[in-house]
Amino acid sequence: INMAPIKVGINGFGRIGRLSFRGVWDMPELEIVHVNDIQGGARTAAYMLQYDSVHLQWNKRCVETADNKGFTVDGKLVTFSESETIAGVPWKELGCEMVLECTGEFLSSKTLQPYLDAGVKKVVVSAPVKEPSVLNVVMGVNDDKLTADMAIVTAASCTTNCLAPVVKVIHEKLVIEKGMITTIHNVTGTQTLVDSMNTGKKQDLRRGRSGMVNLAPTSTGSATAIAEVFPDLKGKLNGLAVRVPLCNGSLTDCVFEVSRKTTAEEVNALLKAASENELKGILGFEERPLVSTDFINESRSSVVDAACTMVVQDTMVKIYAWYDNEWGYSMRMADLTRKVAKDYLGGTA
Repeated sequence: INMAPIKVGINGFGRIGRLSFRGVWDMPELEIVHVNDIQGGARTAAYMLQYDSVHLQWNKRCVETADNKGFTVDGKLVTFSESETIAGVPWKELGCEMVLECTGEFLSSKTLQPYLDAGVKKVVVSAPVKEPSVLNVVMGVNDDKLTADMAIVTAASCTTNCLAPVVKVIHEKLVIEKGMITTIHNVTGTQTLVDSMNTGKKQDLRRGRSGMVNLAPTSTGSATAIAEVFPDLKGKLNGLAVRVPLCNGSLTDCVFEVSRKTTAEEVNALLKAASENELKGILGFEERPLVSTDFINESRSSVVDAACTMVVQDTMVKIYAWYDNEWGYSMRMADLTRKVAKDYLGGTA
């Protein structure tokens, strides 16, 4: 039976909000009807949705309405609001059964509760919520743990989505004893163009230094977040990020101590097999000598660079995994939204 599409709203129209919009727009199971963002109004939203410095011009025409209370995508209306609070948007009256929460501001079940109070049935958050009651979903890895009673779920983080498929394969086949990761990560909106006071929630002094000319070591929660997906790895993985002056195409350097002897050839064979079977569409396996720009608009969560795989003294394994930290993650947001809609809200099967 073809059901009507599930109506979706998006709160927060930054990098991930806009790219998730593009990913969801063409899914017949979902219909985006409303966007809320506190900056720039409908005119800016329409412009930024159509034109993108990294992912280039969208093949849809986006135009703000005459009253500036919405914009159209190829003639179809999406209404727009500028509320600083969740409760300030009439989600129920707008027909939104689901909301993609992409502000980065509301990261606890308490601060997300106003969605549910407003009649929204499901919320998908574009950042991890660090509470035992909220499932941080890595598609292809732990989305089988979704249940109908989960009103709030997250798509974890972009780096967790890159790391988790690699960890899944290596841990299931070779058993990880401990590990360290470094993600060589593009700039994001938490950094500044020129040296400036960093007013972000992390109050990270290094993120206040120019993102254009520096390598800036900073935090990544991805390694510790893996413990939420693989509880037996709690306390065994950690890591850092180095922000680099590029707009897109990131690389995670994974080093694991495993519990049985292996070779680079075996590691690659395990990763290649997974990329063609249970993790197809999530994990890639690349044997060509590519560079970061080749992974812009890569829709998979993680792509192993086969030539860089190393094993030292039989049990220390090094793997490089590429990812488009914007588009790949936004596609997982879209995939998760579709899965929740189809499985629990009766969207088009």
